[in-house]
Amino acid sequence: MKNKKWILFIISILIILNISFFVYQIIIKNIPSEKQQTKVLDTIKTYNYDLEDRDNTLYKTEFNTLKTNLTGDSINYDEYAKSIAKLYIIDLYTLDNKLNKYDVGGKEFVYNKSLDNYILKVEDTLYKYVEDNTYDQRDQDLPIVKSISVTDFKASTYTLNSTNYNSYEVTLTWEYSKTNTYDKTAKVIIIKEASKLSVVEENRVE
Repeated sequence: MKNKKWILFIISILIILNISFFVYQIIIKNIPSEKQQTKVLDTIKTYNYDLEDRDNTLYKTEFNTLKTNLTGDSINYDEYAKSIAKLYIIDLYTLDNKLNKYDVGGKEFVYNKSLDNYILKVEDTLYKYVEDNTYDQRDQDLPIVKSISVTDFKASTYTLNSTNYNSYEVTLTWEYSKTNTYDKTAKVIIIKEASKLSVVEENRVE
């Protein structure tokens, strides 16, 4: 009888240990590390533009420039257009700080009605081979935009769904922290809707 109780005790302990291990694997181990828990450092509230702790220095500097413009007594829309064109490119082409292929950069600057198509396109092209880094295990050399400049700028008009909008065409060139084959120049087209500017096109410049 004692041997039987002892065997049952051992079996119970083993069951508890197995359940504990299962809980660890499924719940505790899958909680992202502190490094992967993105924190919002600042927000331009009226426009829903966020600055996150994972954004690089170049992005943070331009974000502060944008915030100064948008929260001042009057908005300089030429500079507003230049800022969001830069921020869009920096965020889109800096893949190193993205969690996976679904963590698409530049979204908050894209025209809302085009956003779903934009996300799908980027996931299937530029971000297609971005490895998952949920558990901080990625071993992949991904690009980081280290500098950017506006090389051409002009105000124009843009027709979208039979509606004409005031627009801006911003041509930019940028460099990466390491040599790679990613794009280094583009023309970004931005429209003005009410008081907000949004990216509607990005075209390669040869």
